Amino acid sequence: MSDHDSGHCRADVWLWHARFFKTRSLAARFVDEGRIRLLRSGAESRVDKPSRGLKTGDVLTFAVGGRLICVRIVGYGERRGPATEARELYEVVEG
Repeated sequence: MSDHDSGHCRADVWLWHARFFKTRSLAARFVDEGRIRLLRSGAESRVDKPSRGLKTGDVLTFAVGGRLICVRIVGYGERRGPATEARELYEVVEG
């Protein structure tokens, strides 16, 4: 089974592809610690496991390196590419 398809992508894989974490295992550990909030269709929850499927339109909120990050998922990516490619996977949500 693929880590992503046209409908969703694993949380740890997406966070790694979007270059918020240097390794997929670091992303998975961050998710396991319950440090990512998910807003989907107006309902807020925690991303509870690394295999949780993320969909386009989902909004993730988390803190990394002393910065609060709030992004809307707009794509999944086929690989962990350069930063310019990673920035195409999300849009920053203000305030």
